[in-house]
Amino acid sequence: MKKVVKFGGSSLADAKQFKKVGDIIRADESRVFVVPSAPGKRNSKDTKVTDMLINTYNDANAGKDVTENLAKIKARYDEIIDGLGLKDFSLDKEFEKIAEDIKKELSLDYLASRGEYLNGCIMAKYLGFDFLDPKDVIFFNEEGHLNVYKTNKVLGQALKDHPHAVIPGFYGCDKDGKVKTFSRGGSDVTGSIVAGAAKVDVYENWTDVSGFLICDPRIVKNPAQIKTITYRELRELSYMGASVLHEDAIFPVRSAGIPINIKNTNRPEDEGTWIVESTGQKNEYVITGIAGKKDFCTVLITKSLMNSEVGFCRKALQAFEDNGINIEHMPSGIDTMTVVVHEKEFINKEQAVVSEIHRNCSPDTIEIESDLALIAVVGRGMKSMRGTAGRIFSALAHSHVNVRMIDQGSSELNIIVGVKNEDFETAVKAIYDIFVTTKL
Repeated sequence: MKKVVKFGGSSLADAKQFKKVGDIIRADESRVFVVPSAPGKRNSKDTKVTDMLINTYNDANAGKDVTENLAKIKARYDEIIDGLGLKDFSLDKEFEKIAEDIKKELSLDYLASRGEYLNGCIMAKYLGFDFLDPKDVIFFNEEGHLNVYKTNKVLGQALKDHPHAVIPGFYGCDKDGKVKTFSRGGSDVTGSIVAGAAKVDVYENWTDVSGFLICDPRIVKNPAQIKTITYRELRELSYMGASVLHEDAIFPVRSAGIPINIKNTNRPEDEGTWIVESTGQKNEYVITGIAGKKDFCTVLITKSLMNSEVGFCRKALQAFEDNGINIEHMPSGIDTMTVVVHEKEFINKEQAVVSEIHRNCSPDTIEIESDLALIAVVGRGMKSMRGTAGRIFSALAHSHVNVRMIDQGSSELNIIVGVKNEDFETAVKAIYDIFVTTKL
């Protein structure tokens, strides 16, 4: 068996955490490929190294001297090196090169990626593993997307040549040979890419929580844990705000049928959450998870005999596309269609959109409502259980929450309800209570 193990910033924030990671890797000989993030916060008042590097870029871009910035960042790494007892190891030359590179060609992607790169150097030395620079083995195409074919070919061969390796997360190489980063949290994606290219058996993603929880612990105290979740369920929950794992991290492993195990660096004995393509295991509860976001708008378009007018929806939606606005949901009726959008994206363009809809479609009325929160109730067990939607609405009614919108996917994997922003937390608690606490 072979495993890829990815460790997040909180797992590598200082030497004490590094030692925990080392113990975890050495405890299982199948953990052969390691993907580290940059050092995270050591405490609530601390600053992540990646943020320190971005601030350094901003200062350099403003023409300021960044010598002190780099010295503070180097001090973070020196503290880790000293704490690990790596007396014959130094990052002095690496920081000299970074300072030179800043003067030659200032690049945000390059500078932001150095957090993972430097942590990878330390990790490789500490474990005695080979070091692979993602710039040499992970490639982006002209559009800025991952070049899957080239990456799998080059990275796959490199991993065969280096049976124990550290591959820093978060970045790769663009079409011009320069460093290009993923979006924040992209080390999760790197781990998934390495797992897919190496065709390992398991991708372990280590963080500071023991897997996914059914809902946000800031809303419900000590919510139950999700033991097994499918890729599709995860996509639905991630889209609506669940943030344990980068939502793009599932694609490289999904096609290879590789499961992801979310584990806790501080509680390695915990089973964590398994993310799989499909499973016959039954959930303890009807639902798998609850997630949501605030601050949406609805645009209600009304026109008599709308259903008999060919192309009406397309023409209405063209107004949103022309103004660069993403559409989140679109529940509809015979003479109505509702377009749900992010309030922040829409609010400054609302009149332009309304005017274009009138020009394109000649609707009877257009009504805009803001202050909407969306809550997704997700679960593969919902389609085989009668009355799921009824229980959701009953729970909300009992908690005096008015439902302003309902949207259920055709797969019956999720039900989305819209409520007022001020009712968001109350609604989540009510849904959790009826499905988990009372198991009605």
